[in-house]
Amino acid sequence: MPSVYRTQGTLRTMPIPDLEDVRALRQDKYGGDPNADLTEDFARLAKDEPLAYVIGWIPFLGLRIHLDTRPLIPRPETEWWTEKLIAHLHKKFGDEPFTLLDLCAGSGAVGLSVLNSFPRAHVSFGELVLEHASLIRKSLEVNDLDPARADIRTGDLFAPFGANRFNIIATNPPYVPQARKLPRSVTDYEPAEALYAGEDGLELIRHIGQEAGARLFADGELWMECDVENISEAKRLIESAGAKAELCTDPYGRARLLVSYYS
Repeated sequence: MPSVYRTQGTLRTMPIPDLEDVRALRQDKYGGDPNADLTEDFARLAKDEPLAYVIGWIPFLGLRIHLDTRPLIPRPETEWWTEKLIAHLHKKFGDEPFTLLDLCAGSGAVGLSVLNSFPRAHVSFGELVLEHASLIRKSLEVNDLDPARADIRTGDLFAPFGANRFNIIATNPPYVPQARKLPRSVTDYEPAEALYAGEDGLELIRHIGQEAGARLFADGELWMECDVENISEAKRLIESAGAKAELCTDPYGRARLLVSYYS
């Protein structure tokens, strides 16, 4: 409900933000400064701009993931399966080195988390948008991660990596059907190219499924976030390309993750 409040001697009228948002702004954007002027931040929030963009970064498995270039904001579902992936990688590789490709990397949250958890891992980041590559480099530096273990390339899906193969491919590709209505806070601010994937939402998943086998070493795996409404079809597409795939249910009881195995 709109309220009138005073900021630096001026009366202003706009919706009062949620108290948790105010606490997050003061702590995460202004380092806990109780005197920080939040007027501009409140105005941005009143226009439905996501809080993460207003702050400029988001926490993700203990890391600070920067959002200056406005990639897709990492969701709790992605954080959930990234944590699940890391636990699996500990069992699969232990302290041994391995290679992982964070495909459709966006902010790089998935690959950065793997780098942070495995001092001998080498992570490649594939991203379509050039500006996001610079953003990933910034998050590498801010989180004190070794840039020598990161390979950041821009281009369409696997194209920038030539004939390179990987032990693991992890991806959160665009998967929203074109006609689906999303909240204004998403459609007005987050990048359409990171959300929509053709009429049925499976356009990129088809390409990934067709090529993943040739991009993985023997015993390789593809971890892919999918839309809960078309994940069964995504599974069929992956299996038709020769992989064995299984669905994993997120903490909200929805089939959200597709894990595929390649011999």
